[in-house]
Amino acid sequence: MLTITNLNQYYGGSHILRSVSFDVPHGSVTTLLGRNGVGKTTLLKTLMGLVPPRTGSIRFGEHDLTKIPSHERVRAGIGYVPQGREIFPRLTVEENLRMGLAVRGRNARIPEQIYDMFPVLKKMLGRRGGDLSGGQQQQLAIGRALAAQPKILILDEPTEGIQPSIIKDIERVIRSLANSGEMAILLVEQYYDFARSLADQYIVMERGEIVRRGQGATMDADGVRELMKV
Repeated sequence: MLTITNLNQYYGGSHILRSVSFDVPHGSVTTLLGRNGVGKTTLLKTLMGLVPPRTGSIRFGEHDLTKIPSHERVRAGIGYVPQGREIFPRLTVEENLRMGLAVRGRNARIPEQIYDMFPVLKKMLGRRGGDLSGGQQQQLAIGRALAAQPKILILDEPTEGIQPSIIKDIERVIRSLANSGEMAILLVEQYYDFARSLADQYIVMERGEIVRRGQGATMDADGVRELMKV
């Protein structure tokens, strides 16, 4: 579904992404792991068009996304949940969710599936986003991305600062979305156990390049946990 080929990115004279290439298949969870500062968030910003790549290509199905603006990538079917959630704190839960409908037309409705996945959001539709707990805000950020009915969902460290009970809820939702066969998932994560529990395939980055990849079932045997400790 999503194919990244020889992606290179620089900040000033620093080479941040180094010939990064991988695929995110349909109906599965691809987990991207790495310690802070290895280029994970830069990669996602490049995928979303927030920063242009120096070289390389980004293809989504039949579409070449390499040079098109961010809103066109969302319209093509990419949903993005940024690190830190970035919900609108002064808007209500319902208004935040409606922001995700922008690419679907004026008469679009919030999918009931979002409330099935995150029942707390339905109970808090009139509450301001800034009044929610961190875990509830993360659920809202995921719900906002899903409101656009994407074909691929990209999540940047969704467990950061979240209580364990909500991490379990998010894990259940991610697996359900992948198992539905309707979308691909790219999960960027530092929490190893969470990543291992969801990964159909994994990628490990160090210093802007991919140093290991394989099947999720072999992460322990492949020594991925030890790579995260270095």
